[in-house]
Amino acid sequence: MNRCHPALKGLSLGLMSLLVCFVTLAPEPLAAQGLVRQFPAAAKRGTLQVTQPPNILINGQAERLSPGARIKSTNNLIVLSGSLIGQAVLVNYLRDPQGQIHEVWLLNPAEAQQKRAGMEPVTNFVFGSDADKPKTDDGKTPFDQLPKFNPGQ
Repeated sequence: MNRCHPALKGLSLGLMSLLVCFVTLAPEPLAAQGLVRQFPAAAKRGTLQVTQPPNILINGQAERLSPGARIKSTNNLIVLSGSLIGQAVLVNYLRDPQGQIHEVWLLNPAEAQQKRAGMEPVTNFVFGSDADKPKTDDGKTPFDQLPKFNPGQ
């Protein structure tokens, strides 16, 4: 007794062959193609190292991932922060309104070559031309180094 109708056999065989064609002709991931993703203008560049999630280091400075933070790999797949523990990776990142890191993109080599703010070198010396500038409060200046107010001037 044959329970499968011959027309259904041909239909299922045709659907399977169509599925195989789509899978083999599907585009490769972005990282393999060397394409550069478009990042928001406010995104900054940095070196990310996950110490103990949600605690991270950005350019050696202690930071924190926001609740619901998204870390995207080079082909835009979500990566869990626990899988990056101890690795130093080059990233673009965005902060949320509370100042925590909210969105992170791991960079492929083509994206890493683009210029972006956030990776400025930190120096421990002052050039003569910078010494003439008046001191201003940037919010991080220690109290004893703040400019003094003289009411008699």
